[in-house]
Order: sequence, then structure tokens, then C-alpha cells
Amino acid sequence: MRGFVVMAMFAASLAHAAWKEHTELRDLQLSAAGVTILEVDTGAGSLTIRGLPDTHDIAVKAIIRVPGEDADSARKIMASDMKLVLDKARDHARLKATFDGRFWDNDHGSIDLEVEMPADLALSVNDGSGSIDISDVEGFVTIEDGSGSVIVNNVGDLRIDDGSGSIKVSTASGDVSIDDGSGGITVRHVGGDVIIDDGSGGIDVVDVEHDLIIVDDGSGSLSVSDVRGTVHKKKT
Repeated sequence: MRGFVVMAMFAASLAHAAWKEHTELRDLQLSAAGVTILEVDTGAGSLTIRGLPDTHDIAVKAIIRVPGEDADSARKIMASDMKLVLDKARDHARLKATFDGRFWDNDHGSIDLEVEMPADLALSVNDGSGSIDISDVEGFVTIEDGSGSVIVNNVGDLRIDDGSGSIKVSTASGDVSIDDGSGGITVRHVGGDVIIDDGSGGIDVVDVEHDLIIVDDGSGSLSVSDVRGTVHKKKT
């Protein structure tokens, strides 16, 4: 009986530790004067990016979460392991938001980001894990993503290299290229060509102005309609 009580107290202590979370909000801002591209490097956490036609700044709201820690301990972890920086080098603006030096990144900290940027800049995203939502960016958008869903709406040219998670693309004025490990892919309203190299998961493509090329569709359904160019399906 005593052993059961000790185990119950230990389980309750673990549950309480897992429930605790230190949360902190930070704002970053940078003038986009002379900038042609925003480069975003993130670890764990969600990422939302909006292009605005009438802004000349890059603005970031960051929600930092450190689970299982009180405020003092969390701030020590943030001071030693967290990188949250928005700066500029020549014509490149750079946003880095990661917890470095720890094997299980999201067990020790995550950063949710909301970013506003001038719509006419190019955008490059290198993301570890967590959902991505990008809209209204007129420049060339490139995304390298480890895991998590990807939603992209109203962009120019687009390239996505994704490990796992669903991908939804709607309204791209230029070409769209997707290299995907696993997860469903939905593409709508593309003004150029579409190239999809897919490991597994269903593919649904509607309304493409030029050609559609499907490479190495490993497994999953394929639905295609309203492609005004040619449709090619090939194996590499």
C-alpha cells in the first residue's frame, strides 16, 4: 500500500511538472529599407507570415513557451539556449528563432511567430517543426520544412521541400514546385507550371495555367482537373 501511495505521489508530481509552462511575449521590428529578401530560420513552434502592401517594416510577435519550468528557471534556459534575433546583412533581413544546444528542442522550448513583412520581398523559410501559414507574398517564396502542415495562399513563384505533413497551396501567380516526403497535397489556381515529387499521400490539383508534372508518386490517390497545359506522370 505504501508503495502504491509513493508511486501515486510521483505520478502526480510528474503531471504537475508537465502542466506548468512559462510563457513570454516579445516584439521585434526592423526597417526593410534596402532589403530584397527575408530569411526565416525557426525550430519548434508555429509560423504565420503575412505580406502587407503598405508597410516598410518587418514586425514580429514571438510567443515563447518553456514547459515544466518556473519563471526563473525558464529565463535561464532562454538566456543560455534561445536565439531570437531579427537583423539585417546587406540586402538580407534575417529572423532566427530557435532553442539551440538541446537534443529535444520542443521539450525545452518553442517559439510561435507572427510575422508581417512588405509584400514585395522574397521569402526564404527553413523550419524545424510546427505549422506554417504564409499569405500575400509577391516575391519568390521557398520553404524547407521538417514536419507540420504547410498552408500557402496568394504568392508569386513557390518552392516547397517538405518532410512530412499536409500541404495546401492556393493562388500562385508563378510556378509551383513541391518535393514532399509524406502527407496530402492540394494545389489550386496556379498561373505557371506545377511540379510535384511525392513520396506518399493523396494529390489533388485544380486550375493550372501551364503544365503539370507528377514525379515519383509513391502511393496515394491522384485527382487532376482544369490543367490547360499538358499533364506528365513519370518515374525517376
